[in-house]
Amino acid sequence: MGTTYSVAVTQLPAGVARASVQSAIDDVLAQINSHLSTYDDSSEISTFNAARHTEFVAVSATLGEVVAIADEVSDATGGAFDITVGPLVRAWGFAGPDARPAATPDLPALDRIRVVVGQDKLEAASDEQALRKRVPEIELDVSGVAPGYAVDRIAGRLDALGLHDYLIELGGEVRARGRSPAGRPWRVAVEAPLAGERRPFALVELAGLSASTSGDYREFRIVEGQRISHTIDPRTGRPVVNALASVCVVHPSAAYADAYATALMVLGPGEGMSLAKARGLAALFILRTQVAGSFEARSTPEFDRLRRPLN
Repeated sequence: MGTTYSVAVTQLPAGVARASVQSAIDDVLAQINSHLSTYDDSSEISTFNAARHTEFVAVSATLGEVVAIADEVSDATGGAFDITVGPLVRAWGFAGPDARPAATPDLPALDRIRVVVGQDKLEAASDEQALRKRVPEIELDVSGVAPGYAVDRIAGRLDALGLHDYLIELGGEVRARGRSPAGRPWRVAVEAPLAGERRPFALVELAGLSASTSGDYREFRIVEGQRISHTIDPRTGRPVVNALASVCVVHPSAAYADAYATALMVLGPGEGMSLAKARGLAALFILRTQVAGSFEARSTPEFDRLRRPLN
C-alpha cells in the first residue's frame, strides 16, 4: 500500500510467540495487497481495472467487502466518497507515475474524465461476490478505505490469537484494544495540520475503537495564492476548497473511520459537521484561521467524550 505499519502489544498470551503474531500480520498484508494494491499490476483490482467490458466479474470477499463499505459511505455522504475518483486525482497532478505538480486540467479535459468517474457507474451483485462496470473505462482505487480495512483485518487476526491489549497503526489509521503498558486505555494524538512541523493538536482515548485523520497539509500546492488540495470532490471533479485543514474520525471500524474522514474533508466544516452529528460520528474538524499557524477546532459530542487533556 506504499506506506508503513506498526503493531504494539502490551503482553503476549501464554503459548503465543512473537513470530506467530508477525506471521499473522504478514499474511493479512500479503492477502490485501494481492487483492487491493494498485501498485501491483497483477493484483485483483488492477486486473479488474484493466478489463474493458461491462460483464459481471466474480470477485474475492476482500474486494467485495471494501466496495460494499465504499458504497455505504458514498450513499451516506451524497457521493462525497468515491472509489472511482482516481483519474481525476491524476488529472490534477497528485498521483501516478506521471504526476505533474503544476497540472491544471481544462474544462473539456475534466468533462471527458468525469464521464468515466462515479460510483454509480459500478454495480455490485446482491451477494457482493461479483462486480460489473457500467462504463468499461471505470477504474477503482480503494486507497481511501484499504488501509483502514487492513487494520481491521489485522485486529481480527490478533483477536483470534487471544491478544487483548494492542495498538495497530498503518498509514496513519489506528485501532486499539485493551490497555497500554501504562495500564490505561490507549491514547493517540491527533496531529496539528502543519506541513513543516509535527506536534499534537488533540488527544483521544481509544478503547476498542479506531481513529483516522484526513488532511490537506502534506499534499497540496499553491497556484496564484490559492491552495490546491490533493483531495478531489467527486461531485465537481475539482480540488476541495474550504477552510478545513484536517478531520479526525473515531469509529469502531478503521475502514469506516478512513472513508468517513475523507468524505468529511470533501463536505467541509458546515455540511460535514451536520452530517457527522446526524449520523452520530465522533469527529474533530480542524479549520484554518486568518492567522498563520493558528487553527479553530470544532467537534461532535461523541468526539468530546473521548478527548483527553494534552498535558
